Amino acid sequence: MSIQNIRNFCIIAHVDHGKSTLADRMLEVTGTVDARQMRDQFLDKIGLERERGITIKLQAVRMEVEMGVESGKLKIENGETLNSQLSIFNLIDTPGHIDFSYEVSRALAACEGAILLVDASQGIQAQTLANYFKARDADLPIIPVVNKIDLPAARPEETALDLMETFGFAEEEILFVSGKSGQGVAELLQAVIERISAPSGRSEDPLRALIFDSYYDPYQGVVAMVRVVDGQLGRQPLRLMHAGQVFEPLEVGFARAKPDPTGLIGTGEVGYVATGLKEIDQVRVGDTVTTDGSLQARASLPGYREPKPMVFANLFPEDADQLNELRTAVEKYNLTDAAFTFAPINSPVLGNGFRCGFLGLLHLDVVRQRLVEEFGVDTQITAPSVEYQVQTTDGLIQVARAPQELPTPTRVREIQEPWCLVKIFTHRDYVGNLIKMTETRRVEFVDTRYLGERVEMEYRMPLSEVIRDFFDQVKSVSAGYASLDYEVTEYRPVDLVKLEVHLNHQPHEALSQLVVRGQAADVGKRLVYKLKDVLPPQQFQVPIQAVVGGKILARETIPAVRKDVTAKLYGGDRTRKDKLLKKQAAGKKRMQQQGRVHIPFEVYREIVRV
Repeated sequence: MSIQNIRNFCIIAHVDHGKSTLADRMLEVTGTVDARQMRDQFLDKIGLERERGITIKLQAVRMEVEMGVESGKLKIENGETLNSQLSIFNLIDTPGHIDFSYEVSRALAACEGAILLVDASQGIQAQTLANYFKARDADLPIIPVVNKIDLPAARPEETALDLMETFGFAEEEILFVSGKSGQGVAELLQAVIERISAPSGRSEDPLRALIFDSYYDPYQGVVAMVRVVDGQLGRQPLRLMHAGQVFEPLEVGFARAKPDPTGLIGTGEVGYVATGLKEIDQVRVGDTVTTDGSLQARASLPGYREPKPMVFANLFPEDADQLNELRTAVEKYNLTDAAFTFAPINSPVLGNGFRCGFLGLLHLDVVRQRLVEEFGVDTQITAPSVEYQVQTTDGLIQVARAPQELPTPTRVREIQEPWCLVKIFTHRDYVGNLIKMTETRRVEFVDTRYLGERVEMEYRMPLSEVIRDFFDQVKSVSAGYASLDYEVTEYRPVDLVKLEVHLNHQPHEALSQLVVRGQAADVGKRLVYKLKDVLPPQQFQVPIQAVVGGKILARETIPAVRKDVTAKLYGGDRTRKDKLLKKQAAGKKRMQQQGRVHIPFEVYREIVRV
């Protein structure tokens, strides 16, 4: 196989613009997946992806197709193989949601080009812009594609005009496809051959392969997805250059519809290596695989910049006996998601657990649900927070990611919080609604740019505002048409307080939050109202209080469950009923003095949404 016949590319787009469906049609057109085995979103292999209809993990697949030598055209309609040569397409399907943008960056580093997909009915969205600039900064050729042209509401010509005006594409560069029907997919693959260059590695050089993804297999240990840059990767002893670990691979092959053990991955190709290693932290995304011994490469590949978590929360096992299972689960999950971080902590209320970092609230919810579904560990999760920088009176800088990490008020000189540059992309009909919505928040207006019927609005605002419910409100006031992108740019001073929640006059650490002083009363009211709705009633009356510095800001009460203790009585003197009722009241009072309120896991999930 000549390296000139290989094309490595990825599909990038805003969420729900049809990346996975287009990948399905490519698998069908190239004959990679048999029609009997084909299913929708074939590359979405995680159950949660299929349940939510979104891509969470990047997925690589190898496609092979015959191409005519004389005409240079793909022979995929009639299946001719005479006078043809084999072309290899290594496709990486990427997520579209902002919380998984790190997956896109890893995919771009393993490719020579990208397909920029835009929904013909929705047009350019926030992640369309963000992913375009990621690909441009990586110096990759970009193929603009208008998808879903068969929809009744499709506006392919208008969308193409937006692409030309926004990104400067020429009219002849833009392709039109339908990921549902397959229209235009063959022409798109032909454009990949013509516009994206072949890999530039040297087969005679020492082996260097970049690990761009990995997962854990109970039989094969850590399985690394690799892009071979130089040399060839076979069944020889290998070394991880950063970790210094030496291993002999159990299996080497390509990721087709299912793993295909070929024993060799050539220069410029994408495949997998079953390392056999059981220590998960030894194989990290971004490391370089080379040959062990005298043929070892001298310099490693650049790798990836470590993602910086922006949202933090504590995870505790629902059952304290499952701590070891939770530890194993987060270690294995971290192997597949480098943007997820964790460190052990101890809570006097909830016991041992882990302080975890996420890229956003969707990322947090996905991690929690995958831990339950894939590893069978039920978890309790505390309210999410951002990372604050605290300057103490003795001149030190401390990081506070949770209420428990905030020093006492007498030791705090200044607290700073992260601020973001937020870009909202919407139709001009919803600009007024968005302006009214932002007026109630801590935001600074930056700019508004009109791009035909679409408008890009820029604001600066605290990250804590973004992760709370800002995205949901943007979708609500724009009837679902607006999208947003954000980037942390700076830290600014903030007047921060610790908001505690008391249940039955006892503080519940897992529900504590760090909030801005001016918003403490509002957040406290919403918390206690929500808790009153979702907490199951107890045998005794449960007061719910939101407290800051000993001052009660909001209160609700859950009435006790009442049992008719007089039902068994019939007739007789009234004093018999009074005696039973008095005894019941005394028992409830005693339970209220001694009882503790257990918060079910479902309640924590509801509070996170608040």
